[in-house]
Amino acid sequence: MFYIRLIITSLRSLDSHFLRSLLATLGVLIGVSSVVACMSILEGAQKEIFTSFKSLGSNVLYVIPETARVEGRPVGTAQTLVLDDIDTLMRELPNDIETIAPEAMGSTSIKRFQKSGDFALIATSQAYFEVHDYKARHGRVFTTGESESPDTRVALLGYEVAQKLFGGADPVGQPVKLGGITYRVVGVMEKKGSLGFINADKTVYVPIKTGLKRFFNRKWLNRLTIAAKDPGQLEELEKQVKRVLRRAHKIPVGQDDDFGIFNQEEALQQVNQVMLVFKVVFYSIAGISLVVGGIGIMNIMLVSVTERTREIGVRMAVGARRGDILLQFLVEALVISLVGGGLGLLLGTMFADVMENVLRQLNFKTEINATVVVASLTTAIVVGVCSGIYPAFKASRLDPVDALRYE
Repeated sequence: MFYIRLIITSLRSLDSHFLRSLLATLGVLIGVSSVVACMSILEGAQKEIFTSFKSLGSNVLYVIPETARVEGRPVGTAQTLVLDDIDTLMRELPNDIETIAPEAMGSTSIKRFQKSGDFALIATSQAYFEVHDYKARHGRVFTTGESESPDTRVALLGYEVAQKLFGGADPVGQPVKLGGITYRVVGVMEKKGSLGFINADKTVYVPIKTGLKRFFNRKWLNRLTIAAKDPGQLEELEKQVKRVLRRAHKIPVGQDDDFGIFNQEEALQQVNQVMLVFKVVFYSIAGISLVVGGIGIMNIMLVSVTERTREIGVRMAVGARRGDILLQFLVEALVISLVGGGLGLLLGTMFADVMENVLRQLNFKTEINATVVVASLTTAIVVGVCSGIYPAFKASRLDPVDALRYE
């Protein structure tokens, strides 16, 4: 009952100076809403990225060309990975590698009658769809013969590409123009979402040799995706792949690799490091708002102590202990902070929802979970305690006689 009366007394005191108390909550409100908005955006982004990487498979290695350098300066991507590397790896490591998917990436314009759009383009083989467990919703994926021929004019459409060009009609067997050249659609892929950093639903797929010859006019690849037969031997396979490729690329002993190899776990670690940087930046900005809010509460509480000096003297005269006075003012600061924190949680949730609706076209989703709620309310409590402890201590140390004489 004592604590309930203490809270009621604090609320009455704050209500007697409603406008001043409301202004004191604004700093905490803005700070907590910033924390909630930042956390929801980062949690949503992190969840989406992790889900995308997990969809790539846990038994795969990725081989990418390293950055080419001239006199130590980066000048672009090294043109080192080629289709012959696939044959070499499969020949040297037949008992360790299940399959290898080549990838050459870019963008293209696609058109059907009056409908058109610009989408990502991936030139690859049927192994790409096997590795990622990515199936055709209608029609089929490439055959081995189509992947091996540089003159095959067939294409696969991502789910959203097909919807934009054909609506509800069946695209299989229909012609489309890619970069001004007519291709026949052999399949529409199932709705997949993201595959790593690529939105599979907004991507057009063509056979690897066709893409290299007709779209990119080159021989080098952007990536090799290697599926291991034994997921438990990924680290050993990584070493073997490195050894084979160094020999195939004729890299002398002591010279750096002209390619990089990583697996899903390593990719997630890199993502975590990037997300950590964003968290530090975002939370630092939100922290500044909270510090300003805390200073506002402390200022209001110090003014309140000065105005209520005589009241404090009366309370002490009738038996209130110093601890009771300290607790009363501390609770008042805490109430101000919690009210601001609650409103900040509501405002931050609304802002996160607005952000999700604005960025809906990018498939961006915010995430409001228990961690976000607990962190925001905990932050409000900490701000309230830290900003109220000095005014409360000052009030509890007043001399009763001097306080009763105060005018």
